Amino acid sequence: MAGRKRHVIVDTIGLLLVVMVTSASVQDRDGARPALTHLRDLFESISLVWADGGYAGKLVTWAEKKLQLTIEIVKRNDDVEGFAVLPRRWVVERTLSWIFQRRRCVRDYERLPEHHEAMVKWSMIMLMSRRLAGTKDAKHRK
Repeated sequence: MAGRKRHVIVDTIGLLLVVMVTSASVQDRDGARPALTHLRDLFESISLVWADGGYAGKLVTWAEKKLQLTIEIVKRNDDVEGFAVLPRRWVVERTLSWIFQRRRCVRDYERLPEHHEAMVKWSMIMLMSRRLAGTKDAKHRK
């Protein structure tokens, strides 16, 4: 199957902590295991992760037993029709929109998933460094 799936873990304000790129055929729960393991290796103090329904099931118990991480599934209310903003999930969606502002992250230009991961990290580094420096994005400059 063509395409990529980006498994991203962000902090509460949407800054990238971990990115794992897999083929689109990989189930969310299967792609989350190495991403969560990497999160645990990098950030020992994190104890709670919010996730959408695609990550429910055995992954929740696996993360609790193996990584001592609590995964809380943010569920959509069945009574709501159409679009509804879900708590915590919009943070990840906003981060993905920030990443997709870079041309190399929108399409599958990279041959290897590791190269695409590097482009995602590079995109977030540019965004964070511009915020720290207090400058606007290059396309907004005159």
